[in-house]
Amino acid sequence: MRTAQQASLPLLAFTALVAMFMLAPIALSVAAGLVNNYSTGLASGFTTRWLMEVWELYGDTVGWSLGLALLCVLGNLVLGVPCAYALARSRSRAARLFEELLTLPVAVPGLASALALILAYGQLSGFRRSFAFILVGHMVFTLPFMVRTVGAAFQRQELRALEEAARSLGASFAQRFLGVLVPAVLPAIVAGSLMVFTLSAGEFNLTWMLHTPLTRTLPVGLADSYASMRIEIGSAYTLIFLAVILPVLWGLQALATLIEKHHAT
Repeated sequence: MRTAQQASLPLLAFTALVAMFMLAPIALSVAAGLVNNYSTGLASGFTTRWLMEVWELYGDTVGWSLGLALLCVLGNLVLGVPCAYALARSRSRAARLFEELLTLPVAVPGLASALALILAYGQLSGFRRSFAFILVGHMVFTLPFMVRTVGAAFQRQELRALEEAARSLGASFAQRFLGVLVPAVLPAIVAGSLMVFTLSAGEFNLTWMLHTPLTRTLPVGLADSYASMRIEIGSAYTLIFLAVILPVLWGLQALATLIEKHHAT
């Protein structure tokens, strides 16, 4: 036992060094948003003036980003879960081809996907100027993650047997799908939703191409603050971004853990 513990110490030390290497830039950025002058450092004293200024200039992006990410999750639930079931149950070549095409937005740069959406639907001026246009872009980008995650769960052999048993007992498709299958793959649905929310909340390339001055999101505002403001303001924006997004992510992760424990028992 003691030998195993001694052998694990180098791995723990290496993991701690990697964690410090990854977290140090974030910590420095957050600290830069809480000091009066970044070039002077902590000697300039702490302040919240930069946070107040960021909130005054970009506070509206917080609600829009959270709403956009939540709507993206909802859209993925409505479209992605049935699509995942259909692809998991189909054995045709067309279904396999569609599944491969579905992953193209992940491989194609976000700017290229955004340009394609503008070319296809940009002439619809009302649609182009709305958040619905950005939502469509986020849906195109995130849908493959939901479909792949939930589709893998639908393909389990025990679920096929469970579905056949429900069919033999006279259950309709809606009863089988909503009453049997969806509860069985609920952990995968929650995991996919968490992934979709994270990707949507942090998506910049596609959003930057699709946004207008009236439809800015948190990442777009963050880029704007870094490009046109003081470094302290950009760092304060980073702090606000973390303060808004992290509690939501932790809440979703706690929900996912609770659901997994419930299904495990």
